[in-house]
Amino acid sequence: MLGIMSFYFYWFPTLLIIKTPVINILLENEFPLNQRTLANKIKAKGIGLHTGHESVMTLRPAPVNTGIVFRRVDCNPEVEFTVSPEIVGETMLCTTIVNSVNEKTIKIATIEHLMSALAGVGIDNVYIDITSDEVPIMDGSSSHFIFLLQSAGVKIQDVPKKFVRILKPVRVENEKGGWAEFAPYEGYRLNFSIDFAHPAFQETAEKMTLEFSSTSYFKEVSRARTFGFMEDMETLRAKNLGLGASLKNAIGLDESGVMNVEGLRDKDEFVRHKILDAVGDLYMLGHPIVGEFTAHKSGHALNNQLLRALLSQPDAYELIDYSESKPPVQYGSSKVVA
Repeated sequence: MLGIMSFYFYWFPTLLIIKTPVINILLENEFPLNQRTLANKIKAKGIGLHTGHESVMTLRPAPVNTGIVFRRVDCNPEVEFTVSPEIVGETMLCTTIVNSVNEKTIKIATIEHLMSALAGVGIDNVYIDITSDEVPIMDGSSSHFIFLLQSAGVKIQDVPKKFVRILKPVRVENEKGGWAEFAPYEGYRLNFSIDFAHPAFQETAEKMTLEFSSTSYFKEVSRARTFGFMEDMETLRAKNLGLGASLKNAIGLDESGVMNVEGLRDKDEFVRHKILDAVGDLYMLGHPIVGEFTAHKSGHALNNQLLRALLSQPDAYELIDYSESKPPVQYGSSKVVA
């Protein structure tokens, strides 16, 4: 007993789920496409891929129109980060959000896999409390975060979900031949191609298209892990990056191929993971997208530049809901009934 209310505790290796017994989870096939939050608070613990720091992350339900709010609860006072493209301050090998408090820079790194999972489940409003400067890497994919969110339960709220609908093409490029663009499309389609000069990539597909829905996201990309090259590790660690990396949370590549004993989860796991990253990076808009995203040799920097370019052109998009029509993007139908 805790006070006058009983709680049920379900233990897993790296997470703790707290559920009250008065909530039932039902599945329904049809309901208005409204905003979503979590049904229950849930915790996860792990280490950061780049810092190696251990952190405890607590995800909590949030009211309608709150958005996705990260909070560094180890700081005094606590520091909040409301998700938007403008708070992305660093993009070297991960997406890092930055806030300045009393002339001190406060960061949370490697948020893209969690953001990708939130996009896949369709969570609009959530508080994410974290005790360190990096989101836990878990297994290097978004699958553990999806399990976390589904275990907490999804609560349908009373306000329509808002979408960013692309109205005209927007494109950004870099000096290394990479580019990314948005175009109008009645759905959410992601096209991605990669080009790495390494033996492992010659044996795998380097292009992929995802017609986004919760189902296709879970099935096609959520299990794809991040990857890195052993030849880069010394340089990365000299820059205090990759300090938490291991073959348990990433695909390692030496000069000849994949180092992980189990091999790849899919023959084209590399490009699948790049789409997973893109889904998370693009969800920094705070809303799902209705449109087509196409990219070649893109990464966190170009993905964020594309969002900023879009927002700089008010005639290139609109913020809409589908309260009176069928939405072109489909999500799962977990619904919480008190």
